[in-house]
Amino acid sequence: MEFAHIFTILTLIVSGISSDLQNFDIFSSPVVNNEPIIGIMAIDMSYYIQSKYTEQYYSFIATSYVKFVEGGGARVVPVWIGKDRKYYEDIMSKLNGILFTGGAVWFYDSAYAYTGKIIYEIAKQLNENGDFFPLWGTCLGFELLTYLSANRSEHRADCSSTNQALNLEFKDDFRTSRMFKDAGDEVVDILKTEEVTSNFHEYCVTEKNLTTFKIDTDWRVISTNKDWNNFEFISSIEHKRYPFYGVQFHPEKNLYEWVRNKNISHTQNAVLASQYFAQFFVNEARKSSHKFKDSKTEDQHVIYNFPLTFTGLVGSSYEQCYLFKDDVDYSFETGTGSRNSIVISIVLGFLLVIKMMD
Repeated sequence: MEFAHIFTILTLIVSGISSDLQNFDIFSSPVVNNEPIIGIMAIDMSYYIQSKYTEQYYSFIATSYVKFVEGGGARVVPVWIGKDRKYYEDIMSKLNGILFTGGAVWFYDSAYAYTGKIIYEIAKQLNENGDFFPLWGTCLGFELLTYLSANRSEHRADCSSTNQALNLEFKDDFRTSRMFKDAGDEVVDILKTEEVTSNFHEYCVTEKNLTTFKIDTDWRVISTNKDWNNFEFISSIEHKRYPFYGVQFHPEKNLYEWVRNKNISHTQNAVLASQYFAQFFVNEARKSSHKFKDSKTEDQHVIYNFPLTFTGLVGSSYEQCYLFKDDVDYSFETGTGSRNSIVISIVLGFLLVIKMMD
């Protein structure tokens, strides 16, 4: 009887621990990291941009996304596409979040979607383990988040929302969302009443899409909008369980893209509202304690190691881009330089010995 009694008590204790783990609030993580580093996932090379250059490139990142993250208070590391899972597990252990950019690729045959799947799976597992790791998706990146949630099913509807500036149509309970609960009244008023969000998409995700693909229980719709044909689509969203966020519009464009005749608002209020989204995502990244082993390794990975190209000069809708070849890697020049110095010293020493022997 005594053994049975002890066994019962132990079972209750284990059950209690299990229950506590299941009820663990990942969002209660304290803000501890004031030097966040966010990864921006590259995307398959733009056909238009590639057509303007003789050198062959594999992927790129529009600089506006880098500036967007930097404007929120974080540094940026490029995340390559088309690598194996081990690479993503390693790089994500050093980063405090990842941003999926917008762009124009097909989900079924792109390295962008293949890579996004791996990152999404790892990020889910990290959060399940209580290791806070946020994701942010802009436009196509937002669609990618829901596509992956729907087990890579093509779930989108056709939209006509190119060159369209809109004010957000918030859900009644939007103030209880994580994305907007701490937003200032001025920012909310701007987003509600002024056409400051920049939309450039021919596909969209609707509330019906979420229900049809049985992911409406995973995602919370925060705002909607209507395209040029009065078709309603979701414009901002957040995952109910994980720190994953998506917006169908482009907050980075209001700040950093200056292509004419694209209906992008650059008013003071548009800039203020756009900066809010950058600061929100970076503040989420501050809740992650991941870091590089030292400042030297960190410096070898950041985006500053790579050259910028003025792509706006050749007619691109992006003012500047980072263009990457298929064999791109992080910079290890510092380490290489040190090794080279050692080799040079040995050679010079050897030559000096030979000279003295003469």
